[in-house]
Formats: sequence, C-alpha cells, structure tokens
Amino acid sequence: MLLWLADILQQYLNAFGVVKYLSVRAILGVLTALGISLLVGPWMIRRLNYLQIGQAVRNDGPQTHLSKSGTPTMGGTLILAAIFVSALLWSDLGNRYVWVVLAVTFIFGAVGWVDDYRKVVEKNSRGLPAKWKYFWQSVGGLGAAVFLYQSAQVPAETQLYVPFFKDVAIAMGPVFIVLTYFVVVGASNAVNLTDGLDGLAIMPSVMVGGALGIIAYLAGHVEFANYLHIAYVPGAGELVVFCGALAGAGLGFLWFNTYPAQVFMGDVGALALGAALGVIAVIVRHEIVFFIMGGVFVMETVSVILQVGSYKLTGRRIFRMAPLHHHFELKGWPEPRVIVRFWIITVMLVLVGLATLKLR
Repeated sequence: MLLWLADILQQYLNAFGVVKYLSVRAILGVLTALGISLLVGPWMIRRLNYLQIGQAVRNDGPQTHLSKSGTPTMGGTLILAAIFVSALLWSDLGNRYVWVVLAVTFIFGAVGWVDDYRKVVEKNSRGLPAKWKYFWQSVGGLGAAVFLYQSAQVPAETQLYVPFFKDVAIAMGPVFIVLTYFVVVGASNAVNLTDGLDGLAIMPSVMVGGALGIIAYLAGHVEFANYLHIAYVPGAGELVVFCGALAGAGLGFLWFNTYPAQVFMGDVGALALGAALGVIAVIVRHEIVFFIMGGVFVMETVSVILQVGSYKLTGRRIFRMAPLHHHFELKGWPEPRVIVRFWIITVMLVLVGLATLKLR
C-alpha cells in the first residue's frame, strides 16, 4: 500500500524512492509489527482479563502449570493483527505470493480462533471438533497447494530441491500438491503442539521465519539464486517483508509471553504461524531445509506420534508425558531451562539450514 504511495510521492521528493528497496521495507515491516505489538499488547491483555478469557489447565499435566490457570489466552490475535497491518502497509500488493501467504495465515488463524472461542468463552472442553478442524485446515492447505501449482510460471516453482546437492531438482508434477498440503498442515499442527510453555513456540517461529525471509530474498534474486545454486522463484523476494512482519510481531508478543507469561497465543496464533511458515517454505522451494530448521517442532510432533503409537500397540509410554517439553518438565527441569535449551537447539538448527545455501 505504502509502496504505491511512495511511487506517487517520489515525483515530488526523490527520497521516497528508498521505499522501493526490499531491504528497507523488510526493516520497516519488522519495526511496524513490533511497535503495534508493544503498543496494543497491554490493552489487549487488560481486555482479555476483563472478558475473563483465561486458559484452562489440565489436571494431569505438570503441577507447576496449575498456577497458570486463568492466564489470558487468544493473544495470537495480537500477532496476526500486527502481521497483517505491517504486511499490507509495506508489501507489494500486486505480488501473488503475498496474497497466498496472507490467505493461508487468515484461514488457519480463523480455525484456531473458533477452537479457542469454544474452549474459553463457551466453556466447551472439546473446542472445535477434530474432524472439522482438520477439514478446514485441509481446505486451506489444498487451496494454497492447487493455486501455487496452477499459477506456476517457471519449472523451478514445482520442483523439489535437495540441500547439499546443487544439481538435484526433482520435477514433481501433481505430487507437488500433496507435498505442499502435508507441509502446510503438518507445520501448522507442529507449532501448535510446541506451544505448551511460555515463549517456547514463538521464539523458534521468529527464528525460522527470519531465516526463511533471508532465503526468500535470495531465491527471488536471479544473481544470488544462480550463485548459490538454489531455485530462482520470480517474485518470492517480496515475502521477506511478510517474514519481517512475522518476526517483529513475534518479538513484540514475546515481550508479554516470556516466562512467566502474561498472555498465551492460543490456537489462533499457533495454527496460523505454523501454516504461514510452511507455505513460505514451499514457495521458496526449501521444504527440506525448513524441516531441518524447524527441528524443535518436528521433535515435539514425533514425540506425540511415538507416545500414542507405543501406548496403543504395547500399553506402555515412551515418555513421561508428551509433547516432549512436558517429559523434561516431569524429569525435574524448571520451565525456563526447557524453554531456553529448546531455543538454543533452534538457533543451531537454523544455522545448519542457512549453511545448506552455500554447502552444495
């Protein structure tokens, strides 16, 4: 929106031309989303407290969590509001990728919002029934997958690129739709499973989102893409603005979500952030690298799968409790220790993911 305005104003003052630079708009996107989160956050927390929209805590979980009962939730609406305002202000709204990511983020956020609303406002412990949650997630995931496949303009947009190999690009054809669906829906649910401790999900989301922003910038620049032997995806560079907005909104939310949390993001935030990261990874053709960088999300998801599978097959549990972060809590780790160590793991995995750009 402001890019269009800057084009007009540049006729009268050349200084407005700086807004055309992606790097500048990405930085402004970070600062705008961060500012919105920090300014609106206190008001939203007070409002959620006034409406008594508080988190219900399971009795069978770690006993240290019982004190969190009643902490305001659905704070993910703050994250999404900051992202949308910032992205709409600083992105090139003529770019189809921007609208795909915004649409996916909105759909998955809406699914999470309905689930949260039923749980905390209507006091329905089931929330949105699993079949309907999965149905609407599938609608969002498949819709994005089909659109990206049908609108692909160059072969690279639907090829699978394998890290560490500069000449490996597998043409997937319609399989691209299947892969995209699983990446988007899987990432959404993985982040949601990780969102169990104060700040545990939001900081890895910020780090992975920031890394994907760097990759988007490189993938959208023909010279950088050719030099690094990664897929050149025309227009993908514009997503660095969205990634910047995500990082800024996430950091602003972390100000209030850090231990001990004043507010939780809820499904409205977790489902939306995971889906947004997943669809960006697909667009920039770095699904495998995303799998590496989001290793904490993967570990949490795998721990749940193994726990459920083991219990159903053998009647025994592998972990003291799943997802994995609860296992370490029940082993005696203080909550901040679990959080910070998972953050450190994410830093290392993000660096490994970024290293794959050069090690080919």
